[in-house]
Amino acid sequence: MGKATVFLEFVRTENEAVSPLDRIKNYNEFHIPLSEDKRREQASRCMDCGVPFCQNGRMLCGMMSGCPLNNLVPEWNDLVYHGHKEPALERLLMTNNFPEFTSRVCPALCEKACVCGLNGSPVTTKENENSIIEYGFENGLIQPQIPSVRSGKKVAVIGSGPSGLAAADTLNKRGHNVTVFERSDRAGGLLMYGIPNMKLEKHIIKRRTDLMEAEGVEFRTNTDVGRDISAQEILGSFDAVILACGSSQPRDIKAEGRDADGIYFAVDFLKATTKSLLDSDLTDGKYISAKDKNVVIIGGGDTGNDCVGTAVRHGCKSVVQIEMMPKLPDERAENNPWPQWPRVCKTDYGQEEAIAVFGHDPRIYTSTVKEFIKDENGCLSAVKIVKLDFVTDEASGRKIPKEIEGSEEILPCELCLIAAGFVGCQRYIAEAFGVEIGERGSVKTEKSRFSTNVEKVFTAGDMHIGQSLVVRAIREGRDSAAEADRFLMGYTNL
Repeated sequence: MGKATVFLEFVRTENEAVSPLDRIKNYNEFHIPLSEDKRREQASRCMDCGVPFCQNGRMLCGMMSGCPLNNLVPEWNDLVYHGHKEPALERLLMTNNFPEFTSRVCPALCEKACVCGLNGSPVTTKENENSIIEYGFENGLIQPQIPSVRSGKKVAVIGSGPSGLAAADTLNKRGHNVTVFERSDRAGGLLMYGIPNMKLEKHIIKRRTDLMEAEGVEFRTNTDVGRDISAQEILGSFDAVILACGSSQPRDIKAEGRDADGIYFAVDFLKATTKSLLDSDLTDGKYISAKDKNVVIIGGGDTGNDCVGTAVRHGCKSVVQIEMMPKLPDERAENNPWPQWPRVCKTDYGQEEAIAVFGHDPRIYTSTVKEFIKDENGCLSAVKIVKLDFVTDEASGRKIPKEIEGSEEILPCELCLIAAGFVGCQRYIAEAFGVEIGERGSVKTEKSRFSTNVEKVFTAGDMHIGQSLVVRAIREGRDSAAEADRFLMGYTNL
């Protein structure tokens, strides 16, 4: 695979990013692809490593190592190197329903486990993947694949996020009649309204759902199952049901003054911006504006970073991101060896943009909000934060946060966004179908299974495993489709 000595000849070269001060002027994707020659050069760095950890997709020490989809990374990297894009596309689509999504929003688990990265820089696998799928679309190689034979079985997929779309796409190609129910006005779920446009432009999602419609998948948007249509009606009309509604119950912050006006969940902030952007290019004013406001974001993950980048584009007065955990090391610690996921500090695009605009990193570590301070009208005017120390709990042996007395600090704030993660699925849909909920708020199944306690009802994605990655959700959708297919047909070839 690849060129035997090329990792000694060429260094890793990534797609160039538009400078932060220029890209914040719009909500477009901001990476510029390499030339074809440079892309082949980068693909050639994928060496014949013997054991390709990149496609392993296993949990190591509680973290995923390698691609959960088991993408055939060395094979299509080698084909790109030799200029064989069409066979590369065929190999890529064998394991991944939506490379155009993963090649934009996946944290590149494959690259973190790349053998070439053990003593140097990993292969640009994520960008190579993007070049393959976009070549396919640009050259008319991605065409509707309409099943020649239909099974006569009807499947309802509730939710059109990455797991729901993957399940629907897989089952439709198998020959089943698939209907996807989505409560929002556009299909895509998390992909559409949870991820900002600058990370994943929404015409990319529409391009895929249009293709799926041409292949026979029916999408029913603005339909909230459990409210607009009953679970009993769904169960009576379909031979199998897959619940793929996500882990959409946000974790709240319980602090004094929580009822102040100006406090929102991050998902509502991001969705409102994207919907207004798509509906009117933000001219309708139907979004939560950060313009000229001091913004405080509670949460240090990807969603928090997305809020930083969005607030900067709105024209905020200032932005601060509160992280409960300590700052991670800049390099791997000895107790975090390759090929484990590297627990190192990452400065993402939103933080880069805040640094460019305001001159400093927006993150404040080992801190939490202790109080929301209101003005005389009940509107948020400031937040009181406090520093934390992590001490060992004698009973459990776990590190728990403890406030440091006298470390309080007051930050001006007219808009606070809670990006503290999610605590499971929204209960009304689970209760409507009568499926059991586990301890973490997700739908309960046997280990490595997708069937629930209710006959012919399956589950997949974040609703099943809790808040996770798009790439894992796609794998969940594919695997749940195989289990549902076996239920429907008595066997499966998926």
